[in-house]
Order: sequence, then C-alpha cells, then structure tokens
Amino acid sequence: MASDEPVVHLLDDYDLPQFTQVAAQFGQTRFGFVVTPNVDHMIRYHDDPGFRASYAQADYVLLDSRLVARLLRLIRGTRLRVCTGSDLTATLFSSVIKPADRIVLIGGSTEQARQIAARFGLGDIHHYNPPMGFIKDPQAVAECVQFIEQNSPFRFCFIAVGSPQQESLAVQLKARGRARGLGLCIGASLNFITGIEKRAPQWMQRLTLEWLYRLLQDPRRLARRYLVRGPRIFGCLRRDRIVVRPREGVAADR
Repeated sequence: MASDEPVVHLLDDYDLPQFTQVAAQFGQTRFGFVVTPNVDHMIRYHDDPGFRASYAQADYVLLDSRLVARLLRLIRGTRLRVCTGSDLTATLFSSVIKPADRIVLIGGSTEQARQIAARFGLGDIHHYNPPMGFIKDPQAVAECVQFIEQNSPFRFCFIAVGSPQQESLAVQLKARGRARGLGLCIGASLNFITGIEKRAPQWMQRLTLEWLYRLLQDPRRLARRYLVRGPRIFGCLRRDRIVVRPREGVAADR
C-alpha cells in the first residue's frame, strides 16, 4: 500500500557526456553501481521502503526520464540533467569499451550476447541469463551473484533483469564486497542495442513522448503502466522532496 508521507529522492545531476567520463574513469578497485530512475521507478520508490533502501546503496542515481525532468522544472523549479540508461549503455559500448575489456552481461539471450560481442569486437565478454523469477529463489540468486564475482574484476557489468530485481542484485554484490568494477542497472537497454526493441525517433524523445512511442509498440504490456500507474507521478513529485546530491559526494574512483 502506498504511503502518503513525503519521501526524499536523492538524484545526481549528470548528462550523458558528463557521466560517460565518470564511468570511463571508475576503475576496478571497488564495486559501485548505477541506477537510472524513470517514471515507474520513482513511483515504486515512493511506495516501497525496500526499493528506497536499494537506491540508497547506489553510487550514482541518474535521471532516466525527460518527462520527469520537465515536470520537476514546472512543479518544483528544479533543473536536473537527464542521462538515460539506454543512451548510456549505447555510448559505453560504442565509445568507451575497448576490445580487451572484461564485460559481464546479466540478462538477455545468448544470441544477444553474441551479437554485442561481434558488433563491438569484444573478446572478453561473459554472459549469464538467470531464470525467470530468479530473485525469489535464493539458490538462483546465489548462482547469479557467484557468476558475476567469478568474472570480476570487470570494467562494466550490465545488469538487465528488470526493476527491482536488478537493483536488489546490485545491492547484494556491494554488500558482499567481492566484485570489482562498475555495475549498471539498465533494464531493457540490451534490447535496444540488438534491435529487439526500437527507440522512439529523436523528435519524440525531445518532446518527452518516448513513453507514447513505446506504448504504441506494445499496448497490451504497457497500457496499465503508462495510462493507469504512470499519472501518479504528478502527485509523487508534488508531495516528495527532491534532493540533488553534490558532485563531491559521488566522485569517481580514481
């Protein structure tokens, strides 16, 4: 049941070029992870204390939604840069990752992993796709965590198993302290890279209509999320506190 009490959203103010530089410099001396809240995540954050606890462990909280950014300006007078998980993932593969870098993919199919390795010329890529509903099975979670740790240190670990599963997995990795490298909770981003799903045209993205494009592509799956649940974001942003974290508190590992 959702609470009517205001909650505090901690967000980092990076755009894509700025955070690409941070990610490129993160290193492999420790584990840190990135979350990319969109409208659905921010509503879940408002409702679910457990989800808020997961986000509290994130090293970087990057706003994924141009719609939320626009609403924050209108409702709260807060200006916040956007760095979407999909754009970040694509940019890291195309501009940052080198062929010899160790990359771990969690989620997606074997064929998707093969396509990504071939497209970007990656020679040290490791893929694991946990079974559906794995997060409710301690043994399945343990196997996934162990796979990631066994392939550590890595430059990047892309965790693409949906929210809140991916955030929960990242929290466990951080708590255990055995993995090293940067983890990124990036949802469906691997689907965009491999063409399983298509991004909205740039003009729709600029007009904050990417949600409408996705709804038209898959109305049966997304209608409830966007048309029933989604409008709750207006009330959440009016009630909750938005705190932009200082850059000094989220500095890259150097």
